[in-house]
Amino acid sequence: MNLNLDGTKPIYLQISEWLEREILNGNFGSDQKIHSQYQLAEIFNINPATAAKGLNILADENILYKKRGLGMFVASTAKNMILNKRKNETLKRLVQEIVLEAERLNVSKAELIDMIKAANIGEVEE
Repeated sequence: MNLNLDGTKPIYLQISEWLEREILNGNFGSDQKIHSQYQLAEIFNINPATAAKGLNILADENILYKKRGLGMFVASTAKNMILNKRKNETLKRLVQEIVLEAERLNVSKAELIDMIKAANIGEVEE
């Protein structure tokens, strides 16, 4: 994965999101040791303090836990926590944006629901 170093999203957030994706994809399992801040800094060619900030976000959310002198590890509940977080934050925000856009375009609730149902089964018309 490449980080968007010129983007508006801070690099440390991109690091935490990348680690979340790696956990969701099964590349880091429960109680598995993850990359250190120095390894992440080398992988992405960033400052180790920036990488540490990304790791600490996940530690603060109890997705990762620290073992003194050994590094950071994936919590046993990490995958479920990430799924719930994304459902409750990301998906909710996206749905709100879609509903607002539908209102601006005078799309009825019924039409919007039909579009969602069609998208779910791959029948969205252009």
